[in-house]
Amino acid sequence: MLSGEKILITGPGGRIAHGIAKTLAAHNEVWGIARFSDTAVRDEVEALGVTTRTVDLGTPDFSSVPRDFTYLLHIAADFGEDYEQGLRVNAEGTGLLLSHCRTAKAALVMSTVTVYKPHPDPWHAFAEGDPIGDAGLPTPRPYSIVKIAEEAVARYCAREFDLPITIARMGSAYGDRGGLPLWHLNAIVAGQPVVARWDPLPYSPIHYDDINAQVEALLAAARVPATIVNWAGDVPVTVQQWSRYFADLIGADLDLRVDVVPGASIGSVGDHTKRASITGPCTMDWRDGFRAMAAHHYPDRVSGR
Repeated sequence: MLSGEKILITGPGGRIAHGIAKTLAAHNEVWGIARFSDTAVRDEVEALGVTTRTVDLGTPDFSSVPRDFTYLLHIAADFGEDYEQGLRVNAEGTGLLLSHCRTAKAALVMSTVTVYKPHPDPWHAFAEGDPIGDAGLPTPRPYSIVKIAEEAVARYCAREFDLPITIARMGSAYGDRGGLPLWHLNAIVAGQPVVARWDPLPYSPIHYDDINAQVEALLAAARVPATIVNWAGDVPVTVQQWSRYFADLIGADLDLRVDVVPGASIGSVGDHTKRASITGPCTMDWRDGFRAMAAHHYPDRVSGR
């Protein structure tokens, strides 16, 4: 992993960035910025050895944030339902942040696989050169649009500031701190239905351990113009598959329901070929990762199975 660097991470209390911050703080000077509306979250981040500052990317004030970072990891995002707010935070905020850190060796800007235009085949593996567009998700509705705008701003900044950037389109991240699979596990444990917008509905789940391990390689792949790569797992898995696995694992009944959303993407598989050429393969098998996550949250239900 990186060592001896000065690194800025946005959203270090979030479910993805927290693990990255923890991994990097052991051997680097790590700073983290966020709104930190919850003081307990800020305390948790500072306990990792991270220096924190309060910054709202919607109206950013970087006066208390140094400029001499060697790397920037921009993980934070606005997940709200307001398009204007989403554009202000995800697009404009990204540009202002990259301008502040323009002297860095490289930056990683996290986007999402949901930037791709919906495809009629749920198993279609979206490649980096595929058309982008509104994924039509029921919630958060603005997300694919504002992340496309963020990517455009990041691409501009790479060229304007001669700043090497990797734009990493995240798949379905999961682990002890949460993610879509955990929401479904919680529903199963509570005896509630798991609702999907299609059957089958495949994703490319990627465990936080693999995400943490791949950061250095993705930063090394940063270029001008920006490198664009799917940050997704190696094996597609459907909501229906992982829900059945969870139900068997904890010995629960399963109620799977399909609520079709007209026009919405019916698959979220990211082609991992380019990412694997940069980082190598993922090391966490999805069954092992899902079992570990279930055991972390529901040890009494998983023990002995």
